[in-house]
Amino acid sequence: MTTPHKPITAPKMAIRTAVILLVFVTLFTGLLSAAYLWTRPALAAAAREEQMRLIDEVLPRSRYDNALLEDSIVLDNGLTAYRARKDGKAVALVVEAVAPDGYAGKIRLLLAVAPGGTLFGVRVTEHKETPGLGDYIEPKKDKNKTHPWITQFDGTNPAEIDAQEWRVKKDGGRFDSMAGATVTPRAVIKAVRKAVLEVVAHRDDLFAAARKEGQP
Repeated sequence: MTTPHKPITAPKMAIRTAVILLVFVTLFTGLLSAAYLWTRPALAAAAREEQMRLIDEVLPRSRYDNALLEDSIVLDNGLTAYRARKDGKAVALVVEAVAPDGYAGKIRLLLAVAPGGTLFGVRVTEHKETPGLGDYIEPKKDKNKTHPWITQFDGTNPAEIDAQEWRVKKDGGRFDSMAGATVTPRAVIKAVRKAVLEVVAHRDDLFAAARKEGQP
């Protein structure tokens, strides 16, 4: 004579379901963690490669011989600056900057500045300006492929140029701009000047040799 099976009660069913879910979540979390650990070196390498790609646009690698990404300093505004050296001598500071007053919000920049203030190059790394108008601040979107707008900064030194001249031509300055889209270049021009003047004013501290681990 067979013994009838006892029905599974609601509390037991709930406990069994909870255990199954716990095992599933644990396994899933473990797989995600393993995948992250497996791909982390590749992701880090890709991020470094992208950083260097941007830096290469403002400062050729032939101008320095140190490990640029490892010789950096975080500025008071939270942005990062990378110190370029050649034979131990400071040759440039690659510095991040932000123009807060773009037409559609913040415009993020990358500049390479010599200790004396001369600009090697400037690039826009992020913006939300109006497509077809303000986006000419990017070389890849600028219709002038021979002399993109952003290259007007190359070789200039805001520390040696009067502030009145460091403006768009519409305002009496030296920089070209597109008709009907002057807010964007005004913001970039002002931010570039501010960043360079700060580098020049604090260059001794900014270019100081990085402290080695264990040093006070």
